[in-house]
Amino acid sequence: MRFTSEQRLDDGVLEREFTLGEIPGILWTPASASAPVPLILLGHPPLGLRKMYPRLVARARHSAADGFATATIELPGSGDRPRWPAAEQARADLRRTMDAGEPVSDEIVDALVLPLVEKAVPEWQAALDALLSLPEIGGPVGYSGGVISIGIRLAAVEPRIVAAGLFAGSFVPRVMFEEARQVTVPLHVLLQWDDEGNHRQAALDLFDAFSSKEKSLHANMGGHTGVPQFAGDAAAQFFTRHLK
Repeated sequence: MRFTSEQRLDDGVLEREFTLGEIPGILWTPASASAPVPLILLGHPPLGLRKMYPRLVARARHSAADGFATATIELPGSGDRPRWPAAEQARADLRRTMDAGEPVSDEIVDALVLPLVEKAVPEWQAALDALLSLPEIGGPVGYSGGVISIGIRLAAVEPRIVAAGLFAGSFVPRVMFEEARQVTVPLHVLLQWDDEGNHRQAALDLFDAFSSKEKSLHANMGGHTGVPQFAGDAAAQFFTRHLK
């Protein structure tokens, strides 16, 4: 991990951009911490860190106020990373299908999501290795938001993640339902009831598939971008319970 820039935000949060090999990322740490702090990995959709930055930094500031460090990395094929023609084709097929008002097939969902999971999860694990080697980061570790299938895979295979906040706002391949049955960490799942890009019943079935003894589903009226502020507050309380 190589830090490439550093700045103090107006609330004292330290923001450092880094690269891990060819992967860009950002680490935020609280203004003052007398001991190593827990870490939350901030997931996001494959729209690029620059486009997602305003939302990511808002989440990071909120978490820093609660005493957590947060970090994120650029997803494969996004932002300034090399183009990924197969992913671009899958996204184009999805847009064309949705614009035509046709049902999204399993084949499109698989092509869109599964290669991303296969590439992104090992990169998140490599980033976690590097982040936990820093003296200011002590764990435990949580995962929050982003592409839900990435969160499912990470929660299933990465023992250092002890709690996950998942957003049921993206398409889920059928094979991920089997992986969901391997997830046992505490879960906080957010569902927007009228999410135009998500199949509500599939989201409910996915929640039912998780094997976690502690799992809660928080459903709110509204579309994909209409998440109410209090929903974020509830997620923050969830991580405070499990990471401190």
